[in-house]
Amino acid sequence: MAGVLFLCAAALLLLAAGGAVPPPPPPEEAARMARFVLHNCDWGALATLSAQEGLRGHPFANIFSLSDGPPEPFSGSGVPYLYLTDMEISVKDLEINSNASLTVSLAQTPYCKKHGYDPQNPLCAHIIFCGSIVKVKDSEVGLAKKALFSRHPEMENWPKDHNWFFAKFNITNIWVLDYFGGLKIVTPEEYYSVKP
Repeated sequence: MAGVLFLCAAALLLLAAGGAVPPPPPPEEAARMARFVLHNCDWGALATLSAQEGLRGHPFANIFSLSDGPPEPFSGSGVPYLYLTDMEISVKDLEINSNASLTVSLAQTPYCKKHGYDPQNPLCAHIIFCGSIVKVKDSEVGLAKKALFSRHPEMENWPKDHNWFFAKFNITNIWVLDYFGGLKIVTPEEYYSVKP
């Protein structure tokens, strides 16, 4: 028993020191999988409805850095935080219509390459969130700042005259693709009630 505890402690130390991504939850735990994938991803594809001339009303996807908390394993709030500026093209879209979708995939971690999974293979899990982008309230700025700057330290030095602000993805719908047989639907209540 002591040997097993030692191995578990050693694995956690390796993970905390920047080791490999821990194994994902089993496919029957879709809510945990959604939390796991988000927590282990540093960026996602955010799709908005374009407000740009010539593209108005069309889908427009863009890459954004994100974080749900510091990178320690088995932690995270589940809330996707972003650091945005009104100068960004997708943010201009969000000013007209705050609805969006956010896709995150284990393809950005070493996990899928290690197992030889193509990013489109369902075993290389990805999560699609639907909802809206909202500015965080003053009471939540500290959480958002810690979550983002712990994973994206260069953000602290981005030009101050760009008027950066902290925002979050307000989740209303969640789809999980982590195994064969199609998407699984997870409610926000199920999602927030589990740990990654």
